[in-house]
Amino acid sequence: MLADSYGRVATDLRVSLTDRCNLRCTYCMPPEGLEWLPKDDLLTDDELIRLIGIGVTRLGIEEVRFTGGEPLLRRGLVGIVAATTALRPRPHTALTTNGIGLARTAAALAEAGLDRVNVSLDTLRPDVFEKLARRRRLHDVLDGMAAAAAAGLTPVKVNSVLMRGVNDDDAPDLLRFCLDHGYELRFIEQMPLDAQHGWRRDTMVTADEILDRLGVHFDLAPADADTRGSAPAELFHVDGGPATVGIIGSVTRPFCGACDRVRLTADGQIRNCLFAREESDLRPLLRGGGTDEEIADRWRAAVAAKLPGHGINDPSFLQPSRPMSAIGG
Repeated sequence: MLADSYGRVATDLRVSLTDRCNLRCTYCMPPEGLEWLPKDDLLTDDELIRLIGIGVTRLGIEEVRFTGGEPLLRRGLVGIVAATTALRPRPHTALTTNGIGLARTAAALAEAGLDRVNVSLDTLRPDVFEKLARRRRLHDVLDGMAAAAAAGLTPVKVNSVLMRGVNDDDAPDLLRFCLDHGYELRFIEQMPLDAQHGWRRDTMVTADEILDRLGVHFDLAPADADTRGSAPAELFHVDGGPATVGIIGSVTRPFCGACDRVRLTADGQIRNCLFAREESDLRPLLRGGGTDEEIADRWRAAVAAKLPGHGINDPSFLQPSRPMSAIGG
């Protein structure tokens, strides 16, 4: 097991396949992009598959989610998914993507065994999308979501970040759109993970504000809290259900006490928390002849050192040096 000293057990592995992205979202990176990881530092497909296998067969990982950067930019993605779903016990698999290129790859990913996708969508207005993402690609995202649903990668979950004065009035339209198309919407509080380190609490749209704005247009009622478990989203029935909307209040409603996630970066670092200041490097063992059990032992030690919470609300909080694109969602 991947257990920490507070009794939490990590069963959900987030695997970053690349730090590169084809959008430049304002809450993630600057317009010119970032200095990408050197190619030699990135794990090969075989190295990634080996580590995922160790996690599943030796360490109790039950769910594997592929992230980035933008994971669809990884050329070996379909093969990595197929190798993961061939493991026994078979983990549940998911992909978090911006949706660009998903229309071309959804069917192949489904054939490889991928179970479902999460797609980022912050607005339905082309001009606002371009302002946020600095690219004119809204139609590609929408086409990708439709292709994922058609390929059976369901439920298609939609992740939305609201920015004050930019798209914070889009919440009702986003929810109507998702209800009409059978997608499951999750609003996520903006977190201090931007490369520019420009996050400020006073510009963040909070969970309470999102609920207030939705409440003007919809009747929201808390779903059964007993079934939430380690899920990050608080679910609310919409207009009596069964449809729901989720709120992920990472900042104002932290759920660290039930966290079951561990992260593997594209360059082989284990991160026991999204906001960790320290990492554990598995590459020396991978490339130096280390056994699976030696790798598993280092992985266990990394998770054992996990802190009780992310500390965002502590005055001493320091934002991680890595941005979200290099950590993985």
